[in-house]
Amino acid sequence: MILDTNVISEIMRPVPDPRVVAWFGETAGEQRYVTAITEAELLFGIALMPAGKRRDDSAAAIARVLGVEMGSPALPFESGDAPFFAGVMSTRQRAGRPVSVVDAQIAAIALRRGLPVVTRNTRDFEGCGVTLINPWKSQP
Repeated sequence: MILDTNVISEIMRPVPDPRVVAWFGETAGEQRYVTAITEAELLFGIALMPAGKRRDDSAAAIARVLGVEMGSPALPFESGDAPFFAGVMSTRQRAGRPVSVVDAQIAAIALRRGLPVVTRNTRDFEGCGVTLINPWKSQP
């Protein structure tokens, strides 16, 4: 499964939402991935912060989560993902619901690999063809 940026941000909070913590416990044996897109979004957020302890602590938390807790490198956006990206972008555009480039890239990475996307922002991915999991809501 691919974890969206908001899921990673949530687990890095000092007091994460208990539903997300519970979901992480319930899915502990499953392979979780982030994409290079999410990694870039997180690093961009750090780069915008003023220098200081908060920035350093946040950078360390990101490095810990991405390196230790994920246990696998970020999935890249590759040329094989491009047809899926084009399909996602065009489908949503024709439906009158344009999708952001970063969300389309994440969806393309997920589609090509047959992985669900774990996110709070399910509306961002609706109509993209990916299976969605929202750990903030109870699952069937």
